[in-house]
Amino acid sequence: MIPDSFIQELLARVDIVDVVGRYVKLRKGGANLLGLCPFHNEKTPSFTVSPTKQFYHCFGCGAHGTALRFLTEHTGAPFPEAVRGLAASVGMTVPEEPRSPRQRAADRERREEGSRQQRILDQAQAHYRAALKQAPEAIEYLKRRGLSGEIAARFGLGWASRDRRGLAAVFTHYEDPALLESGLVIESEDGRRHDRFRGRVMFPIHNPRGQLIGFGGRLIEPGEPKYLNSPETSLFSKGNELYGLHEARAGVRAEGCVLVVEGYMDVVALAQYGLNNAVATLGTSTTPEHLRKLRRASDRIVFSFDGDGAGRKAAWRALQACLPWVAEDISMRFLFLPEGHDPDSYVRAYGVQALRAYLDEAMPLSRFMLDELASRHDLEEAEGRAACVHEARPLFAQMPEGGFRLQLEREFARRVRLTPEELAQLLAVAGPAAGGPGQHAATGRPAGQGGVAGSMGASARLFRPEEGHGPESGEPPWQDGEYPDAAPDLEGAPPWAGDAPTRAPRGSGRMPRRGGGSRQVTPMARRLLRLLLAHPALVSGLGDQQLELLAHHPHLELVRQLIGLASTCGAAHAGALLQAADSESDLARAIQDLSTELMAQDLPDPQAEWDDALRLIERQTVQEQCDRLIESGLTTDEDRRRYQDLSRRLARLKAGAG
Repeated sequence: MIPDSFIQELLARVDIVDVVGRYVKLRKGGANLLGLCPFHNEKTPSFTVSPTKQFYHCFGCGAHGTALRFLTEHTGAPFPEAVRGLAASVGMTVPEEPRSPRQRAADRERREEGSRQQRILDQAQAHYRAALKQAPEAIEYLKRRGLSGEIAARFGLGWASRDRRGLAAVFTHYEDPALLESGLVIESEDGRRHDRFRGRVMFPIHNPRGQLIGFGGRLIEPGEPKYLNSPETSLFSKGNELYGLHEARAGVRAEGCVLVVEGYMDVVALAQYGLNNAVATLGTSTTPEHLRKLRRASDRIVFSFDGDGAGRKAAWRALQACLPWVAEDISMRFLFLPEGHDPDSYVRAYGVQALRAYLDEAMPLSRFMLDELASRHDLEEAEGRAACVHEARPLFAQMPEGGFRLQLEREFARRVRLTPEELAQLLAVAGPAAGGPGQHAATGRPAGQGGVAGSMGASARLFRPEEGHGPESGEPPWQDGEYPDAAPDLEGAPPWAGDAPTRAPRGSGRMPRRGGGSRQVTPMARRLLRLLLAHPALVSGLGDQQLELLAHHPHLELVRQLIGLASTCGAAHAGALLQAADSESDLARAIQDLSTELMAQDLPDPQAEWDDALRLIERQTVQEQCDRLIESGLTTDEDRRRYQDLSRRLARLKAGAG
């Protein structure tokens, strides 16, 4: 484990402009730098990098984060590798938290095993590629499928001969257990071994970083199974991987979408015709991990299926996997080709422009869902409409709250002859979304709490629960009229809830904003959050009186969390705070939501702005205490003395004396 303190020190020493500038051409744009976003296709720069806040944000797709986040999302590097690479660039050595000798030995063994499997797969790939050049039948098959030698070389296609032990020519120690663990050979019950892949065109499968992790093999003669994948190994899990994703990165950006097809051959054949944005699942239904990777690749996803019954069933399963990810800023569509055609055959018959035109007319997820539901029930009968609503309940329950779901509910209500209010009432009894209570629908992980552990000195009391001071304890303190800047904006404020999928990211690293919660953020809370994010050094200047004031305020929970986080990690800028926040927490989502405002905020005197905001909070708090004393009737001398003290304090605050 890499200590958090080292991550913060690293982010304080690197310059995000240098890191991003290696991959994106940046130009000066005021206090920030601008460039074309590497996470989505655009012609006008909307990707902004802040040197002062050490933070990037795309105003087009919403991608945002630190130098480390950029490296992991753009290059696909695992987090530890990104940390080590970034540390090496500034002459730092990554320390490791103390681990027992047994733990270190286990880690070393896992690394060595993974490295050894990688070498074995690379050796097998070199053998398969060389064998293809000597296999006329395989070459003839690829030519019949319209593939050139250039495209076969680009995708690294190979050939596994029909020899039962063909790999014995590559691995002299054919009984090596690592060959079995890598999935290249099969061992029968009597202990005899043979190659897993025989008589097949071989398709190497890479992870998003371009590392070889497994193979897919396709028979060139009639037989079953037509397609065969590597088994589950420490490097390869077919439910997590998409064939062609690494190769399609540039094509996805150029086409502005990612096309999901059903087989390796479709991916390669489309690339032969110049459509380089296709990926394929590996014989499985679409999984949450597939959606996460697709969302990172593009904000426009098109699923292609055969137009027959089997194709529509597969599409319906994909739609259900997509529901936790629907949002206003992502388009998911379904393409149903004419019966008898797959993308490979269609593009060969009609050309790539015809397929592109078909793609432009792909059915949006909303229409596919509503049409499919309608086709299963007789909507001319009350019984059919009621059954349709019953089937739709769990589907709507998986969707995060937001404009997309609201639009879909209204359209569905029209079809089943209900008012939106009546439908909402019926859907409200649908029960928890997939993933269960307290879990994210797409990931199944427990929802983040957003708390910060550790010793924080004086600011630790901000996290001490105080009876009667929760958001439910009474009316919001911000009153209309006298303090317009502090007036609540509950309809416009974003709900940072913890029960549905992160956006994350994606490609941009973003995931769909979670819905299902009720936390609202007042304008004053947003004001304080913006100030602290832009200027974390404000935390070190907080006095006991200010900490006490914030600790007892019922609507500043996220502000208290941010102060605690900054106190604990010692973050020097907004990017470091985002890196330190729990990615599944309300606080991380609040920081994400404020990214746009952060890029624009550049105050000449942030301390004065902060002090002014706290005076406004104190003024409101003192006013409320005075009001409560007046309501009590000031029946005791202590109440009257207290009221006089508070009135004098309020007068000084109104006069700006503090």
